[in-house]
Amino acid sequence: MLATKRIPVTEAVWIELSELKSAGQTYSQLLEEMIEERKKARLFRDMEKIEKEGEFVELPW
Repeated sequence: MLATKRIPVTEAVWIELSELKSAGQTYSQLLEEMIEERKKARLFRDMEKIEKEGEFVELPW
């Protein structure tokens, strides 16, 4: 079931979102796309941090 929710944003944010949205794309689709991109960026940041700070051991083959 699709629930409609309202998210209050400033006029400046609304304008920025409008400029990012493609023709025919809904705001929901735009936000889904932005969420996925944010998740990927977080994953890569976390991986880089682990690579820099982590201690690794060689596994015997």
